[in-house]
Amino acid sequence: MAGAIIENMSTKKLVILGVILMLFQAFSFMVGGLIAPSPTAAVSYLATKCVDNEKTHHKNPKWFTPWGPDQCSKIKDFDEAMVKKIEANNIVFAIHIPPPNTEMSTWFQFLLLILHFDIAFKIQNQIADGASITIDVRLAYRDDKLSEWTQMAHSVEQRKLSCNFTAAKTIENEGRLYDCDLLPFMELGSVAHKYYLLNVRLPVNERKKVNIGIGEINDMRLVGIHQNGGFTKVWFAMKTFLTPSVLIIMIWYWKRITQMTRPPVLLEKVIFALGISMTFINIPVEWFSVGFDWTWMLLFGDIRQGIFYAMLLSFWIIFCGEHLMDQTERNRFSVYWKQVIPIVFGSFCLFIFDMCERGVQLKNPFYSIWASDVGTELAMAFIIVAGICACLYFLFLCFMVFQVFRNISGKRSCLPAMTKARRLHYEGLIFRFKFLMLVTLACAAMTVIFFIISQVSEGHWLWGGHTVQVNSAFFTGIYGMWNLYVFALMFLYAPSHKRYGDEQSSADQVGNSGEDTQLTTTITHVDGPTEIYKMTGKEAQE
Repeated sequence: MAGAIIENMSTKKLVILGVILMLFQAFSFMVGGLIAPSPTAAVSYLATKCVDNEKTHHKNPKWFTPWGPDQCSKIKDFDEAMVKKIEANNIVFAIHIPPPNTEMSTWFQFLLLILHFDIAFKIQNQIADGASITIDVRLAYRDDKLSEWTQMAHSVEQRKLSCNFTAAKTIENEGRLYDCDLLPFMELGSVAHKYYLLNVRLPVNERKKVNIGIGEINDMRLVGIHQNGGFTKVWFAMKTFLTPSVLIIMIWYWKRITQMTRPPVLLEKVIFALGISMTFINIPVEWFSVGFDWTWMLLFGDIRQGIFYAMLLSFWIIFCGEHLMDQTERNRFSVYWKQVIPIVFGSFCLFIFDMCERGVQLKNPFYSIWASDVGTELAMAFIIVAGICACLYFLFLCFMVFQVFRNISGKRSCLPAMTKARRLHYEGLIFRFKFLMLVTLACAAMTVIFFIISQVSEGHWLWGGHTVQVNSAFFTGIYGMWNLYVFALMFLYAPSHKRYGDEQSSADQVGNSGEDTQLTTTITHVDGPTEIYKMTGKEAQE
């Protein structure tokens, strides 16, 4: 009877395969830990205060550059502006990205800017409760230092100030700075140009209560976060290497499935679907982002990862369910609708949340769902609920694995009645299957941890909290683990060309006379997850 490779492969070959996979897993961690730099880098910028003397700047605004041959007319602080009788509406905060004598690179992949204000305490000009600051911001780019700036985006945004003054609000403490939270400012999905310029105005209108009660702003600071170019190259190289590996094993796996005389069963289908989703996330389309200004790459990457997560979580449920041996008619996708629908619904919610953030940023890079109280609460709720759901899913998966192990232990009572060769064969199958289930559980645990940490790490800049430092080894290690797990599944669960029991055919044919006593048990996936092994009564006596 032909079975899967995991059933017919010798223990020696299986150990060799396991060692090879473990070496590749260690290598994937070493690639990130020893070769790649940190995934992201943060650069601080201090805005330059430029003076705009044009009275028609609303109709034909010009660009103010903080340094270089076309640098603007500057002031050091607002005291100088008061001496020179320069109004707040004529002051432009200019930020040139990157700093002098450097340039941006397409290898940086994305640019995230976080805003911070230095606001001094003044008794006569304190920050009002619930104060919001209105920001008129324009973004431009150019690819050499002598060309004209080209406008990329313009928007008028509002950000709510959240500041605390730890000292006593007395005259003696005037001039001390408030402790203000970081504010989300801008996110670009690609870094296609060498130089960027931000011109920010804080328009004041007393009649409309615009920028009134925001305190005395001394300086504007930005933190720019981008992906390290060295990490990007290592990441692209890893994806380029893994794509053909998984694609080849996937084609080989499905070719073997189609050569079977029976149609593919549910478990074989979901393994193939898992291979497709892994290939989809592997394909290194990011190489094109080096040469093209594809601002949608961040959103596209999130969608690919979401599809893979949904497929992986669904596969684990079906994988355990198909081996529960609970006498329930399985091998049908409809059996698992109660478990799969919550996963699909959660993935759809993640997609909607991402579209509300990065989808809108395709048109307006200054938009942020964190800018409003409702948006911040929804975003925080999303991170918390997503983490809780991930933990609950893992606990549920542990419960299913426990059920599988318990049912297997119950079936082991049949083993002593078998012939020695058949008993050893089944004991080997049980051990291999249990080991594979434990590997699945470990992979699930690492995936849940990676999901939670990545969500916290991505959000900490936006809500001012602390984060767990995620280094390159964790990214490359988890990514390598996914590929190796999918590779191993497709290889081990591919139909084998060997036939078990040919050498024991005489022993298995004993007891043809008399009425057979059927003793059935499902051990593992052979010709399907519901394959039945039948033993005659005489064989049971032996």
